[in-house]
Amino acid sequence: MSVASTDIDTLAVDTIRALSMDAVQTANSGHPGTPMALAPIAYQLFNHTMSYDPENPQWPGRDRFVLSCGHASMLLYSTLHLAGVKEVDRNGKGNGELAISLDAIKNFRQIGSVCAGHPEYGEAAGIETTTGPLGAGVSNSVGMAMAQKWLAENYNTPDAKLFDYNVYAICSDGDLMEGVACEAASVAGHLKLDNVCWLYDDNSITIEGDTDLAFSEDVGVRFEGLGWNVVHVADANDRKAIAKAVANFQACKDKPTIIIIKSIIGYGAPNKQNTHNAHGAPLGWDEVALAKESYGLPKDEKFYVPDGVREHFAANLGARGAEAYEAWSKQWAKYQSDHPEKAAELKAMFAGELPAGWDADIPVFPADAKGDATRNSSGKVLNAIAKNIPFMIGGSADLAPSNKSDLTFDGAGEFLPKQYSGRNLHFGIREHAMSGIVNGLSLSGLRAYGATFFVFTDYMRGGMRLAAIMHQPVLYILTHDSIGVGEDGPTHQPVEHLTACRAIPNLFVFRPGDSNEVAECYRTAMQMHRSPAAFVLSRQNMPTLCRDKYAAASGCAKGGYVLKDCDGTPDVILMGSGSELNYAVSAAETLEAEGKKVRVVSMPCMDLFADQDQAYIDEVLPPAVTNRVAVEAGLRMCWDRWIGSQGKFVGMSGYGASGPFDKVYEHFGINAAAVAAAAKA
Repeated sequence: MSVASTDIDTLAVDTIRALSMDAVQTANSGHPGTPMALAPIAYQLFNHTMSYDPENPQWPGRDRFVLSCGHASMLLYSTLHLAGVKEVDRNGKGNGELAISLDAIKNFRQIGSVCAGHPEYGEAAGIETTTGPLGAGVSNSVGMAMAQKWLAENYNTPDAKLFDYNVYAICSDGDLMEGVACEAASVAGHLKLDNVCWLYDDNSITIEGDTDLAFSEDVGVRFEGLGWNVVHVADANDRKAIAKAVANFQACKDKPTIIIIKSIIGYGAPNKQNTHNAHGAPLGWDEVALAKESYGLPKDEKFYVPDGVREHFAANLGARGAEAYEAWSKQWAKYQSDHPEKAAELKAMFAGELPAGWDADIPVFPADAKGDATRNSSGKVLNAIAKNIPFMIGGSADLAPSNKSDLTFDGAGEFLPKQYSGRNLHFGIREHAMSGIVNGLSLSGLRAYGATFFVFTDYMRGGMRLAAIMHQPVLYILTHDSIGVGEDGPTHQPVEHLTACRAIPNLFVFRPGDSNEVAECYRTAMQMHRSPAAFVLSRQNMPTLCRDKYAAASGCAKGGYVLKDCDGTPDVILMGSGSELNYAVSAAETLEAEGKKVRVVSMPCMDLFADQDQAYIDEVLPPAVTNRVAVEAGLRMCWDRWIGSQGKFVGMSGYGASGPFDKVYEHFGINAAAVAAAAKA
């Protein structure tokens, strides 16, 4: 862990700074000051600390680096470029091409460059997660650390330490102001995650000016209270002190560590350093030149990489990483021979696949007029699936008994402080952190889920959106889905939330209409390897439809299907989802008794239905049939596409009310009679 103050070390640090300044100035957009301040930290982590192989950047045993202050993205891009991190092939191996080329840096923040304004997961190897919304990255880092603990407990053996990595996250004042960071830190402290280290850039500057405008707390005292090991470094340029602080983290075996590092934003720029002018705007070429002069670099050469810098990274990070990767690969080869069943599970996990037979025990539910709440059938299906997917893990924000999200089969166990083998996680009442943590779990290869009441997606939308952006197959179990919550009243009755969640691109929202639709929606969602899925489930019972009379629930695989049909062209099409689907079924019976020809369409996932080819959509919803009615205990907005300008909607237009759920439905006129009346209108 010692660091020698050699000229090449300083030169490498200053090259990171200069590349970052040049990229921001060329783009005339971005944040130069933080990369200039934090270059010594990134350099020290990559070149002298982390177990990381640039040739195999998706190696499962690697240390993880998260840049939570994603606005400082050039810090990451410059470091990955100099470190020689290779892009990966389909098998996750380095393919010989640089993940971050110098041309990509020259086109920072431009269309087509992998060097986006904030780091985007999947754009280039070495970017472990999408960051930018402050606090997101550090919450992801807690999930990554939890994943390491769980994987180590369940797969490591005395002679094969396959999962023994640490997670390092650089964060800013802004990260720690965000509530999600405190939620995630509280989880990490409670769980005693000694494998996660946050390096806090304490530069006292925000966009508006000094942090004392709005931030005066003692961060160290706060984190001590959260159960963290707190270490201080007085100067970000003191690499020896940083090395000593990281060694302190590595030696601490009972709590997470935060290293509070004093830095000077815009370090080296004589007229703008230590001011908010260096934070969120280019410095200007004249100031860039002065900064380069202060570093001893050629002031007029742009995107200059001195001789020896790349070689220096290769001799340190590259050599150390290659040795670590080779040792791990030998362990993995022996592990596959010694533990073939466990190895098969890991191979599936590494490949992002589900093990054979994962859906073999999904139940089929008998017809039942009384039926069940879909939260209950969800719990049964979840357990049937999870017991066959050994790397499926998740939990609830303190609501597992109510949203039926706990895993109850033998061996499921609990994930607790210093007891990390269990698959039931307990997030506490921390919905935002839960959404960030499950993203970190998913980014580590686990099939992760989080559960809460649907109304509280207000608190976790940021994490859900990032899961969709990153194409992570996270599962959200969201119960108490409508005014059916009843007595808890408007604050707990989600009305606009279906519309809000359906508006997130690449998030598939499933609202099944009975227990067999729950089963088939799970079967469909689990096979979506590049999209998160939200299951919106009822508190109240609904009938389990007789599938001898109605179409098979396997139609859920297309998002919408004809549940009940008529002879010839329908006079009206009735559509519904969730607990209101039965109102459409009952209304159809009323209308048929009056001689009308009625088609009933179940729409458990309109996002998925919209992805079908036009021929199928027209088959289910013939364009010539414009008399259409939709019923749902939410807002009309998403239904307009399907009911058309002539269609009618039975649902909500405002907030709910407190009372028994059936009385609340009657109060707002959401029932079979209203659906039938709308059809006749």
